[in-house]
Amino acid sequence: MRKHLSPILCLPLLALAACDELAVANDPVALAEVRGQKSCVTAVARHTGASGVSLNTTLPVVELNRYIVDVPNAPSWTCVTDEAGKAIEIVEIGTG
Repeated sequence: MRKHLSPILCLPLLALAACDELAVANDPVALAEVRGQKSCVTAVARHTGASGVSLNTTLPVVELNRYIVDVPNAPSWTCVTDEAGKAIEIVEIGTG
């Protein structure tokens, strides 16, 4: 019985993960931004193998479709997305 309950218990978590996209579903620009943020964090996490990767919200980014992603105890990354919000380029930010 335990094995049958596990997928059921995961459903609320999946619903919460989709809430931010549902909130902006009628605004294509906002939807692309939400998807871009998620896509960039995922791309950097996969590339670095690090956990705890997060979107930087303190450094201002003026360009459209660009995000800064922080990796714990490592350099940050710049991420560029397409208009649909898919990460198309990630570059490690040099320390100088």
